[in-house]
Amino acid sequence: MLSVSQREAAELIGSSDIKFVRLAFCDVFGVQKNISVQASELERAFEQGIAFDASSIAGFRDPSHSDLFLFPDPETAVLLPWRPSRGGVARFFCEIRNPDGTPFSADSRCYLADTERLLSEHGLRCDIGAECEFYLFKLDENGNPTDIPLDRAGYFDIAPADGGENIRREICQTLEAMGIQPERSHHEQGPGQNEIDFRYSSALSAADNVVTFKQVVSTVAARNGLWASFAPKPLADEPGNGFHINCSIAQADVRAGVNEALFQSFMAGVLLHTPEMTAVLNPLGASYARLGRDKAPGRVSWSPSNRSQLIRIPAADVSHQRMELRSPDASANPYLAFALVMRAGLDGILRELTPRPCCNENLTDAPDEIAAQYPALPADLHAARKLMRESSFMQQSMPAHLFAAYTE
Repeated sequence: MLSVSQREAAELIGSSDIKFVRLAFCDVFGVQKNISVQASELERAFEQGIAFDASSIAGFRDPSHSDLFLFPDPETAVLLPWRPSRGGVARFFCEIRNPDGTPFSADSRCYLADTERLLSEHGLRCDIGAECEFYLFKLDENGNPTDIPLDRAGYFDIAPADGGENIRREICQTLEAMGIQPERSHHEQGPGQNEIDFRYSSALSAADNVVTFKQVVSTVAARNGLWASFAPKPLADEPGNGFHINCSIAQADVRAGVNEALFQSFMAGVLLHTPEMTAVLNPLGASYARLGRDKAPGRVSWSPSNRSQLIRIPAADVSHQRMELRSPDASANPYLAFALVMRAGLDGILRELTPRPCCNENLTDAPDEIAAQYPALPADLHAARKLMRESSFMQQSMPAHLFAAYTE
């Protein structure tokens, strides 16, 4: 028998003239995948799941044990605005389960949900807001991607120099139609580089929103004869694409108010463990061409407002206090990234860690004797994987299947 939320989702699909349902999930590296079923199959999907070949998905299974099942999460139902309104398409994010019904150990979305429950068991709540940068490039006469930016505008420039203004507007309108609330959009520093920020939410919802955001950006770009790149360093001599993670930590009892000691210990845990998490937060070889340049941090430090630091505390009233982790790039799996940041912060809270004094230097061009006072992030992916393999925190925090995918 369908649950209340499943029945409500099925009624939404039935009343909206939906003919196809996309069952979406991510591989271990955060790349969205999906299988499309007829809307009439939705009830079976809720109750029995839809089988798929996991041996063809990066980091999942080998051909000898390839069957897994997708179970749609009814609370993630959304209609895709760029598909026809009649005979349309809906999308659900899914739980991935083994044939015996147990959760699949490499399901990063499930891992993040487990992490939220872990914090809840300690009486804590973590809200997350993401800032995800991207470039817009032109296509050639055959429709193939080029490395020619849409414009040559710079930070906060306006049209007509800013060629992405109308594209960002269309992206924001599409996000709103899908229930995601954009808060700010603007041209970034690089030519053809853009940023759109959306409202903070629970960690799982925030990660779902990031995956949706990347799909919307790519879809709208393609509709306008362009292609969008979230690569960490699309142009060698221009700023890279950051994926800044804003976290606020609080006691689950909202009446408890702001706890400064809790916040400081959470931040201390993230500072301590970020080098070990870097292989997940920056998973491509090209990720390391970005770190330590153009305000992307290369060392472990923090500051109230300094944008060259690993963690920045944005100016805000005390009720909206948050930390901004600035090292991740847009190639990271948001489910894994959010889960690890939360677990690192929880470790800091449980051990009552305190951060070292803040750094007010610009470490991207500080003298060597000053920069050397702060631990460096891994210099390349090989070093990052080695550090992760040797980390007891990472070994204990990540399911073995996911850990192996990032270290082998």
